[in-house]
Amino acid sequence: MYGPDAEDVFYYLTVYNEPKAQPPMPPGAEVEEGILRGLYRFQEADAEGVPEDAPRLQLLASGTAIHWILAAQRLLARDWGVAAGVWSATSWSELRRDALACDEAQLKGEDRVPYVTRVLEDAPGPVLAVSDWMRAVPDQISQWVPQDWHSIGTDGFGLSDTREAARRHFGVDPESIVVAALAALARRGEVKPETVQEARALYGM
Repeated sequence: MYGPDAEDVFYYLTVYNEPKAQPPMPPGAEVEEGILRGLYRFQEADAEGVPEDAPRLQLLASGTAIHWILAAQRLLARDWGVAAGVWSATSWSELRRDALACDEAQLKGEDRVPYVTRVLEDAPGPVLAVSDWMRAVPDQISQWVPQDWHSIGTDGFGLSDTREAARRHFGVDPESIVVAALAALARRGEVKPETVQEARALYGM
């Protein structure tokens, strides 16, 4: 921001009151670009023990929610034979700014594709976005995502309880994410509708 090679940017840290070791950055130039532009693929679908024709979807999360979707990814593969890709959203608002700029450019006759559309266009299955904020935060990019869009967040009034109980209450803990993912796949006919109830029973919901 300062000095001979100053950038017209600012940086900030989001600090949580829960100690969590952040996973290391995956290698690759596209990851570095994605971190700055708002979204990058953190981990491919967990295909170990999952057949080639398994149902697939994409899990997007920001902040501490990345830990929840990584756990959900493992549960989906282990318990339901579903392969889920994991994406880290470093800035929902940056993705929206870019998409709005592309929309404006298209009104001027330019052929510009939003970054979020381009990076997700070949990812199979529906998209489920998870946030520890209100779901309106990730929903701000929904119109530029080519897949079926679903989101969950901490909408509603807060409560005093353990972190685990609060996350279950708001439906953003790993097991709740699994149920939401299965429901998204059930709407597409890729898993049986009763699978959702089976998952709720398995996880004590």
